[in-house]
Amino acid sequence: MNLNHKVVAITGASSGIGKALAMDALSRGAQVAVCARSLEKLQQAYPQHENILFVQADVSKEEDCFAFIDAVMAKWGRVDVLINNAGNSMRALFEELDIKVLRELMDVNFWGTVCTTKAALPSIIKNGGTIVGVSSIAGYRGLPGRTGYSSSKFAMQGFLESLRTELLYKNVNVMWVAPGFTSSNIRNTALSADGKAQKETPLDESKLMSSETCARIILDGIEKRKRTIVMTSQGKLTVLLSKLLPGFLDKMVFNHFAKEPNSPLKK
Repeated sequence: MNLNHKVVAITGASSGIGKALAMDALSRGAQVAVCARSLEKLQQAYPQHENILFVQADVSKEEDCFAFIDAVMAKWGRVDVLINNAGNSMRALFEELDIKVLRELMDVNFWGTVCTTKAALPSIIKNGGTIVGVSSIAGYRGLPGRTGYSSSKFAMQGFLESLRTELLYKNVNVMWVAPGFTSSNIRNTALSADGKAQKETPLDESKLMSSETCARIILDGIEKRKRTIVMTSQGKLTVLLSKLLPGFLDKMVFNHFAKEPNSPLKK
């Protein structure tokens, strides 16, 4: 699928991967609709462009998901590609966690994908388009201190795999991607045990994959109608070991995350 003159809708696009996806799609000749909870931040994040549509939407709310797609249909009359990018993370031990944090992550990461996909599906089927879920290695392997995040990404991938199989003979491609650690705002907005934003990152963001590189890989995958993309060698090894040596991987993953600054994990 060449993205030139295609209509691409992207959720969670005021910064990070979402913004990079939008800018790259515009450079490929697409008409791009973006949404985020803050319309002001969304508009400030982009230069003026005739082929971009800004929509205020909180994907944790079903009505906002449908309103976003309705706005795209009103503007261009179609949706060819939907990229479910909106998401949030968390860092806290489950035993210390307020259950509302898990519910909030499921509302954004899982239900946001489900509802926006439901709204866009008729047009995507009609146009033989593509549905994308920006997932994570956490969708293949449960990560300690990220129970809510991993749960929501596992759920997203299960939903998308089921949907892909349902649509197998309707000329619709369904793809999910696992970027690995990418420089973005998600760790700054990640929730702590009480549901408040951490406002700090445990990682050296300068050493991570850039949002622009991540976006290019995703859009190249859309054009090639790929099924899944696991972007990093660390991610590919994790997926492989989770199938072959899950007990060994338990220890590897624990030790890796225990080394994070201020890690809640203790032996």
